[in-house]
Amino acid sequence: MNRAGTLLLSRSDIASLLTLEDCIDAVENAFRAHAEGKSIAPGLLHGDAAEGEFHIKGGGFKEPIPYYALKANAGFFGNAERFGLPNIQGLILLYSAENGSPLAVMDSGGITVKRTGAATAVVAKYLARRDSKVVTMCGCGTQGRIQLRSLLEVLPIERANAYSVDHDEASQYAADMSKELGIPVKHAQDLEPAVKECDVCVTCTPAKKAFIDQSFVTAGTLVVAVGADSPEKQEIDPRLLAANHVVVDLLDQCVSVGELHHAIDDGLMTSADVRAELADVIAGKAVGRSSDDEIIVFDSTGTALQDAAAAILVYERALKGRHGTPFEFV
Repeated sequence: MNRAGTLLLSRSDIASLLTLEDCIDAVENAFRAHAEGKSIAPGLLHGDAAEGEFHIKGGGFKEPIPYYALKANAGFFGNAERFGLPNIQGLILLYSAENGSPLAVMDSGGITVKRTGAATAVVAKYLARRDSKVVTMCGCGTQGRIQLRSLLEVLPIERANAYSVDHDEASQYAADMSKELGIPVKHAQDLEPAVKECDVCVTCTPAKKAFIDQSFVTAGTLVVAVGADSPEKQEIDPRLLAANHVVVDLLDQCVSVGELHHAIDDGLMTSADVRAELADVIAGKAVGRSSDDEIIVFDSTGTALQDAAAAILVYERALKGRHGTPFEFV
């Protein structure tokens, strides 16, 4: 593998090298490669701190060029208010999976945001009704913005509802996203009717108690649960999962940290009740949506495969365009 030292890539480097459209393609291809046995098995380590948490995720690909990525992210959700810092910070280390050489060290922030939104776009492409026109977004922070942008890449969205426990945040989100996207985005002060009228509901909050009740969700809806990526987080009524069709990003991971693990802990489901992993739906090995009336819940815990796919794309473009700062460890 040709390289000149290990590349240090900043957030601004990454922003100039990774578009949302390209990230959606990379994430879809990453899941397909996983279904085809071309991935290096992804793993997750979670650790709690007094005021936050750490996620360490690793995974990669065997071909066409062998790479392995390791991401360490810190989630401290009081950072913005207390310190003026991002709530999520971290690094991605990219290695050659041929000889173990460290190829790049890069900021994880921009990649985490885009790859998470990209995954929802891929999910919607395969699991939403093709005529989906209304989105309800629960959570109006950075992730809520990329989620809505991503959905507009794959669905004919005509309007959206924005819900947050912080009403000022939701109001500002609605104004900003209406102007940016050219569609009406309404601040939804009452969650239940906003969910009942939508075709796609996305939850991307740090909530620790379910707020999407089973009774809110109507026939044909796709619910994409993004926020629960650690054991104590929860956004979705476990009864909603148990009564409908569940698709997951990685089954073992969702059993441990996703919405699925709450349904299992409550004795409402087992892992055998899950319809499929997303990778198998993409590869045509499993059924995604089988009718316009069924409710599908997607448990999105975030995988190292997404991080690796995006990091590889950034690294290869950085080499080609001579971006970043090369350095040597020895």
